Amino acid sequence: MQPLIDVQSLVRELRGDVVLLDVRWRLGGPPGIEAYRRGHLPGAVFVDLDVDLAGPPGPAGRHPLPERQAFQDAMRRAGVRDDGLVVVYDDADSTAAARAWWTLRYFGHQRVRVLDGGHHAWVEAGRPVTNESPKVAPGDFTARPGGLPTLDADGAAALAKGGVLLDARAPERYRGEVEPIDPVAGHIPGAVSAPTTGNVGVDGRFLPADLLRERFAELGATDAAEVGAYCGSGVTAAHEILALTVAGVPAALYVGSWSNWVADGTRSVETGDQAGS
Repeated sequence: MQPLIDVQSLVRELRGDVVLLDVRWRLGGPPGIEAYRRGHLPGAVFVDLDVDLAGPPGPAGRHPLPERQAFQDAMRRAGVRDDGLVVVYDDADSTAAARAWWTLRYFGHQRVRVLDGGHHAWVEAGRPVTNESPKVAPGDFTARPGGLPTLDADGAAALAKGGVLLDARAPERYRGEVEPIDPVAGHIPGAVSAPTTGNVGVDGRFLPADLLRERFAELGATDAAEVGAYCGSGVTAAHEILALTVAGVPAALYVGSWSNWVADGTRSVETGDQAGS
């Protein structure tokens, strides 16, 4: 199944049996539920990225994987079913929606798509919004971990040396010039800077697949290479995995990402641009 869906295609799908998940979220706030209450796609259920799509922060990272049972319960409350189509969206650029897409796919759901352009694209197309919360019939989704590949810290370090490890954060964070969140600045030695902002246009929609393939190929990430991605805490890196999927490049996610990497003070850190850039 193609991971993206546009507004018109979603309108057609809504004539059937679809679960809509509103995953609006911004690092540092305001809470996404506030945007949801002001207006959302009719029938959409709000999913909290910090609570439903991640476990408690700690040494494993700021957004570690949720426990299987907790995630299953959250998705059932949202009405997710094993055999039903799930469409996830956020404001526009799919950063948060990609985390929902990735987590559902990791836990074994086969029919998940991201609304390309998100809430903004829906409104821009003249489609209606509502502030009414829907009545949700409980779903029957069964979470089965392992549907997508992951990396731990050792795997990320090995991939940075023997494959291609993409750093999805802003370039200045990669170079170690600033670090607004984590206690140490820099990047995993050998990682390649690939900010997720380069995956989308100014409207928040993903670039066409051929342009994404070209972008990633220039960074060494092709379907012939072993590829992985990380970011600060495993959210924007999920966006990188989604873009790679659109481009036809399989890739593993280092869920703990930089926040897990620097939790161990013995791990090496690099700053500046990658060699040869």
